[in-house]
Amino acid sequence: MPRSFVTIAAVFAALFASTAPSQVSGAPSKPNVIFILLDDMGWGDFGVLYQNNSVHSKRHQTPMLDRMAAEGMQLRDHYCPAPVCAPSRSSLLTGVHQGHAEVRDNQFDKALADNHTLATVMKAAGYKTWLVGKYGLQGATNGKDDDWTPADWPAYPTKRGFDDFYGYVRHRDGHVHYPAEHWDRGDNELHRTPKQIWHNDREVSKDLAKCYTTDLFAARSKDWITKHVHGGSEQPFFLYLAYDTPHAALQLPSTPFPEGYGLGGGLKWLGKPGTMINTAVGTVDGYRHPDYTGKGWSDAEERFATMVRRIDHSIGDLLQTLRDLKIDDNTLVVLSCDNGPHHESYLRDGKGKPVNYTPQSFQSYGPFDGTKRDVWEGGIRVGTLAWWPGQITPGSISRWPSQFQDWMPTFARAGGVAPPARTDGVSLLPTLTGKGTQRPGQVYIEYFNGGKTPAYTDFQASKRNQRRRQMQVVFVDGYKGVRVDIQDHSRPFAIYDLKNDPKELQDLAGSGEKFAKLQQKMHDRVLQLRRPNPSAPRPYDDVPIPAVMVDQQAGWAYDVYRGPFPYVPDVDELQPAASGRSDDLSVKDAAGAVRFRGVFVAPETGLYEVTLSTGSPTFARIHDATLIDADFGFDRGKTYSTEIRLEKGMHPVTVTTLADGDVSVQLNWQRK
Repeated sequence: MPRSFVTIAAVFAALFASTAPSQVSGAPSKPNVIFILLDDMGWGDFGVLYQNNSVHSKRHQTPMLDRMAAEGMQLRDHYCPAPVCAPSRSSLLTGVHQGHAEVRDNQFDKALADNHTLATVMKAAGYKTWLVGKYGLQGATNGKDDDWTPADWPAYPTKRGFDDFYGYVRHRDGHVHYPAEHWDRGDNELHRTPKQIWHNDREVSKDLAKCYTTDLFAARSKDWITKHVHGGSEQPFFLYLAYDTPHAALQLPSTPFPEGYGLGGGLKWLGKPGTMINTAVGTVDGYRHPDYTGKGWSDAEERFATMVRRIDHSIGDLLQTLRDLKIDDNTLVVLSCDNGPHHESYLRDGKGKPVNYTPQSFQSYGPFDGTKRDVWEGGIRVGTLAWWPGQITPGSISRWPSQFQDWMPTFARAGGVAPPARTDGVSLLPTLTGKGTQRPGQVYIEYFNGGKTPAYTDFQASKRNQRRRQMQVVFVDGYKGVRVDIQDHSRPFAIYDLKNDPKELQDLAGSGEKFAKLQQKMHDRVLQLRRPNPSAPRPYDDVPIPAVMVDQQAGWAYDVYRGPFPYVPDVDELQPAASGRSDDLSVKDAAGAVRFRGVFVAPETGLYEVTLSTGSPTFARIHDATLIDADFGFDRGKTYSTEIRLEKGMHPVTVTTLADGDVSVQLNWQRK
């Protein structure tokens, strides 16, 4: 088919007509922000969410997390971006869902996108930025970077916006929790040998004898926060504390948790090689919490429950430190999990045989079906708590669906800045504080795994031993659409009303006209909010993006927002200083940011090449999918381009650009 040049017809119609919500304010000054990520801890492992009222034969406790919930908020409908750690952490740090993330599927150790991150955004807001714990997004082929240093890793944390990093760089190192020790009970050589811990540009594991990582990472965090405050710094801080437990090897602490919490007790950073923390004593892998012994539980069950309780102690210790430092009422703390519960121990018994562990032991998946690597609720709905004394109502519960990409705009707004236009999330400050109007977000998941859903007897029979392969989840109009083992885009979604059917027992697809229309809407929606990534091919990558119908007018609608802005901002929660219409993507004498809204009319279904030329950083969307990102690392002399497959008809386009005087953006479309 001959190539033909296609012009843009621009409209501003009811599709775009909305009144910006009122600006949401947080505390009088910029709050400190701490995001705590637990590794493979199920929704059902939280006492306040499930364990405390479980009728299951085995239960464990999380009293400090229960207290955090009593003093803050439970986000009971919060979702990870994918049911395994690397893509979840990638989406969290870059503020985009898996339809836009660079790290997808099981791409462990792949480089985090060189784009805006939580750390760069918070630095732009004036924050000190720290990462403590597990990273795994440094950029390397798994197993090929044993001799690398931070200079070699292209996406090392300090190259992605963090001022300081302390922890595991490589994904595989986070499978064991004593970095300096040989562990004879490991199920293979990888899980028996010491691992690397990096502090900025230094590898420091040789100094960490008997250091258990749950204690080590919490003590490091306490020490940095305490020194920051006692040093008189008025700079707010952002801490990303990423535990590597209770994931992977079921290793025990070496000693009971120290008496007390906060500045006067609990974990202490001693800073001396060989005794780096005050719990670097006792017997490695030797302590079991007394609440879980003598009950007839298996070795693996005692271990898992002890690991969770240790996390619970350490978080209680951290929150008390904030109280003791008198910064609790100006610190927002969010705790969540990267995916549903795991089912491995990485242990051998005394005879050298592998030890089995199953999340059935404590029903770590809660009242749901599914575990890690499943897109059923047990694999993707994650225990999440938010704590901010004086700002969050104690004992509150939110049932607002949300996902990891929402934390970037939430923390940015709390810090007094707009998030990048690239983010797929929305600020949750209105939900957390009860102030302002909560914008609806988008829960979206795509993921591939070659295994099957476990055949647990408490799972619905139809889900047991079910092939996973290509999987997808989308929330539309209050319903969850989910499909597994997708062969092509025609495969229907199972549709569930989670409010009334959280275990996903009744598939509403095909049950009437309403759900026939919703089925089509879900099929369209998943194509309108994502872009393909060659490293993670999907069976629907080549399906044209569906068009929509809108009332047509000539020209572009534009809004001007006062700046300055450190990057192209998401302006949805800002009030425009001026508005108008233009025949093209240009405005004169603007300062700050300009958002243009219009529609591209595709004359035929097919593949289009889109080029963008601009004199300032710019970000463009089509529907809710990224069209062209010319923001982070903007090159003034570059013509940006992409190819996109569109259905014949009308496609909403949003172009946001920075402005310092006259603005002119060229956006051209050409049929391939």
